[in-house]
Amino acid sequence: MDIIKIKYMMSFRILLLGLCIWGSLPVLGQEYRVEDIRIGGFVGERINTCIEYRVKSQDVEHLVEPFRHREETSLWQSEFFGKWLLGAISSYEYCKDSILLEQIKTGVQSFMQTQTSEGYIGNYKSEAQLTNWDIWGRKYSALALVAYYRLTGDKAALQAAMRSVDYLIKQLHEQRIDIARTGNYFGMASCSILEPVVYLYDITREKRYLDFAKNIVVGIESKGSSQLIAKALKDVPVSQRSACPASWWSFENGQKAYEMMSCYEGLIELGRVLNDPLYKEVAERTAESIRQDEINIAGSGAAFECWYGGKGKQTLPAYHTMETCVTFTYMQFCNRLWRDTGNTLYIEEFERTMYNALFASMKHDGGQISKYSPLEGRRLPGEEQCGMHINCCNANGPRGFALIPKMAVAAKEDGVFFNLYVPMKVMLKTGKKNAVALKVATNYPINGKVNIRVEPQRKEHFKLALRIPSYVDGMKVFVNGQEQEVLHRGGYFYLDRVWKRGDEVVLEFDLQTKVVKNHNHQAVVRGPLVFARDSRFGDGDVDECAVIQCDEKGVVQATVCNNVSDSFAWITLEVPAVLGTDLEDTVNKTAKLVRFCDFASSGNDWTSKGRYRVWIPQTLHVMKEPYRKY
Repeated sequence: MDIIKIKYMMSFRILLLGLCIWGSLPVLGQEYRVEDIRIGGFVGERINTCIEYRVKSQDVEHLVEPFRHREETSLWQSEFFGKWLLGAISSYEYCKDSILLEQIKTGVQSFMQTQTSEGYIGNYKSEAQLTNWDIWGRKYSALALVAYYRLTGDKAALQAAMRSVDYLIKQLHEQRIDIARTGNYFGMASCSILEPVVYLYDITREKRYLDFAKNIVVGIESKGSSQLIAKALKDVPVSQRSACPASWWSFENGQKAYEMMSCYEGLIELGRVLNDPLYKEVAERTAESIRQDEINIAGSGAAFECWYGGKGKQTLPAYHTMETCVTFTYMQFCNRLWRDTGNTLYIEEFERTMYNALFASMKHDGGQISKYSPLEGRRLPGEEQCGMHINCCNANGPRGFALIPKMAVAAKEDGVFFNLYVPMKVMLKTGKKNAVALKVATNYPINGKVNIRVEPQRKEHFKLALRIPSYVDGMKVFVNGQEQEVLHRGGYFYLDRVWKRGDEVVLEFDLQTKVVKNHNHQAVVRGPLVFARDSRFGDGDVDECAVIQCDEKGVVQATVCNNVSDSFAWITLEVPAVLGTDLEDTVNKTAKLVRFCDFASSGNDWTSKGRYRVWIPQTLHVMKEPYRKY
């Protein structure tokens, strides 16, 4: 489909749909509302640690300071405050910490005082505005102010966001500049402001914001721009959206992962407002390309922050892989797509990324979030950026942790959906204003048992939807001791009944440790978890070749250990493997137990001494293996 047909189709849809009201669409929480959630266990501890030692420890005035001077011409200091505030607001919505709320309010007041009389909030010189990262920074400022308005109802914050976007519209119009020709990466950084522009329209119903949103999309689809809709409809892989640029950090690089997904998030929101399925379709097609071609075993991807066909190259060491900004944005992308489609595939992607790439990004004490979390090597602090004591991932990473409670249990118009099996207590209101407490006790994914206690204030008929992971080999469901018939893997298992106080649901998953093979390498997985060798175990060279012992289905007879008092790891597996290349030594002829830890724990001390590794080279055995394929 060529660009002329795309533009015609889009124009026709917009003309036909006009100003369709978002309220006509199903909305999360329309009949059911999650009022409070508290997560326990390892996941809850990681969330709490991030809030206490990364979010609350931030010097917010340091992030506001650049906005007071407006001296920048090329860098991205103006993203840091908005990213921090978005993470802080989502964290507060979870923890309800009064100290954090005061920190948020004080920061916003200082921030809004930097707005100029024209409406500009940023740190660029007047002659440099609309170039480089200026509009990208304005995007984060607008997103953060809208989030603050939604949290507090403070109309001054909404007005500040409106004035900021109004001034941008005015500048672009007066200077006759196409927003898609500004900034970097075929305009994707600048065009990602589409998301807060749609939010402003949704809140205010001011037509100028919808018109601006449409103009952004026209710019995206214009010749020489990113053409995110046309290329998605042609199923162009995300790593092939542009030629390899002469200058990587430039306008001519169309493979920038974070910015690309950010634009699709804006398109999803526009599609909801217009009730136009085109935008969701192109987002889903792009998400499938990312999942199939880019996302590695730990749930993240990209190198030098760009798509590169990384899934098929993940056994090769690469520079600067798995940027935490990419990790979080992929989680948020999956969250949005699940919200609009109900497809549990997006939850499985979210879960894998959460347990592995996201948790691996944070130092064990919560004080730092790494820029990169490769599948082998060491984890180290990222550099400070833009002359400030922070970098993009330290600012953005907490948003991933704060997103977990919102995905764990969700209320939709047709019931309550269990998406993540973690220890938690949930309070919700049904459409009939009945208070329901849900209490989940589980050690999943260490083992496969989940107990859910349902405590409605009064009896009521409603639906519980239980996610069935596609990676489990079997599942049983019991309601008050009575086994239910489960016919499929993947999707949801629905319990549609009258619930009364004391009802109990028990899930039993068949979780097995398995070996995954890829390009003569092996990795160990268990459910959503990926495991790694770590030099701190002191049981040999983590880079040594091996043959991990498994049956024809890849199942490993591994011993699962957790809560070991002297261990650095959340979970340790003892895995049988024949190490090295010498089979004449009687010691090495038979398998020995080698320890692996969950990927999140590997390298979590952030020292320069140790080393970890996910993909283990498989020793070639020419008497047994079909070795000629290697």
